[in-house]
Amino acid sequence: MIKAESLPLPILVLLTLALTLATFMQVLDTTIANVSIPAISGDLGVAPTDGTWVITAFGVSNAISMPLTGWLAKRFGEVKLFVISTALFSLTSMLCGLSPSFEILIVGRVLQGAVAAPMMPLSQSLLLSNYPSTKKGLALAFWAMTATVGPIAGPLLGGYITDNFSWSWIFYINVPIGIFCSFIVWQLIKHKETDKAKYPIDFIGLSLLIIGVGSLQVLLDRGNNLDWFGSTTIIFLTIVSSIGILFFVIWEIFNEHPVVDLKLFKIRNFVIGTIVLSVGYAIFLGGGVVFPLWLQTQIGYTAFWAGFASAAVGVFAFLLSPIVGSNMHKMNLRVVVSISFALFALSYFLMSNFTTEVDLFHVSFPRLIMGIAMAMFFVPLTSIVISQINPSRIASAMGVVNFLRILGGSLGTSIGVTFWQRWGSLHHEQLAEHINLFSPQSINIYHSLSHITSSPASFINRMITQQAMTMSNDNILLLSGYTFLLMIPIIWIARPPFLTSRVKKKS
Repeated sequence: MIKAESLPLPILVLLTLALTLATFMQVLDTTIANVSIPAISGDLGVAPTDGTWVITAFGVSNAISMPLTGWLAKRFGEVKLFVISTALFSLTSMLCGLSPSFEILIVGRVLQGAVAAPMMPLSQSLLLSNYPSTKKGLALAFWAMTATVGPIAGPLLGGYITDNFSWSWIFYINVPIGIFCSFIVWQLIKHKETDKAKYPIDFIGLSLLIIGVGSLQVLLDRGNNLDWFGSTTIIFLTIVSSIGILFFVIWEIFNEHPVVDLKLFKIRNFVIGTIVLSVGYAIFLGGGVVFPLWLQTQIGYTAFWAGFASAAVGVFAFLLSPIVGSNMHKMNLRVVVSISFALFALSYFLMSNFTTEVDLFHVSFPRLIMGIAMAMFFVPLTSIVISQINPSRIASAMGVVNFLRILGGSLGTSIGVTFWQRWGSLHHEQLAEHINLFSPQSINIYHSLSHITSSPASFINRMITQQAMTMSNDNILLLSGYTFLLMIPIIWIARPPFLTSRVKKKS
């Protein structure tokens, strides 16, 4: 096998483009359909609430398949698996775009999520294995740039395509990109295939994984719509997922050839890095979903302008990630992550003071600060995660890490939306208590409004709702800030040398 350092620079640049573009495409597809649900539902004749299965179907199958990356990579080789996954992703994207019915679209999204799962962890693994040892931090930075910008660009691009073309094109755009990426990667590094081993298929472990993780993902995606534990469906899914995951863990621990390498959790830095990465991503994504919802439903922003305000986080995340990545060998990564969490907390504290009168600049400015924090989040934490892992297990590790990160994002989204709605209802009740027929001030306000609207009561209720949901949004942001501060001591449990520290000593 040719050493990573022997790759000529033009080939390395082209390989990086293909791998990161494939990652961007896969990450983009997790959010691009969100704003297209009304159009999809209308065209295919289903209710908007049923239309959300377009998102759920992809997320569930993706979550189930992600931990299998390591096992599949050992069986087929990392290069071949990446190329096959990317090509199949293009094929299933075409199927989704051509779907004549909602049922076929859901089948297409299930298949699309399943085949897409290995793309993200393998893009990380292949980047690391083909970059010189002194530039591995830069390789992770390139990956982080696409992983950060993808979820932000998804709603903007999805909204534009749906408004100006057709929802089918949010899937069609994947086809040429996927073909390009799979062709380039195969041509450049097919001679650098990883070692393969044919282990027997653990059907019991795979079945338990599908039952446990599938039930958990559906629970998280549908919980808020079904009123959580007020629904017998959610209670049933909770029981099934708990039993399934418990038996899966027990089975995999004692299985000679497990489908998921749970022995990774014996590695200190892997555990600490994974916990912090998953919780941090849960907070980021949870707030990232509530924030544009609040802007659109309470402040009057259109979907585009809400996306534009949210997208400010991607500016510095995109620009600074390569700088952070190329200089990590000079820094203590625990310090870098601590600064990142402090900046996250600062941005959330600034946003927790929002009122209904906030303008676009003040809405966007804290998101710019958050972008600086993002640049120091993904790359250093990923380095900490893999710092004590043998290179042959990196694909397995990245599969597990990305699975838990995505699961954390689903959990953060569910909790964020639920808390926003329930705290909003609580604030609404508290504010409404001050409006009554026996209050002279309330009577004066009512009479004043009667001159400008035919329904003063409805107008007052809308004002109360706007204030209540804004207060609830501020509560979530404040809690998010404190949570990031509380995570700073946890990252210091990790022990050097980290990946970049070890590189420095060798060089």
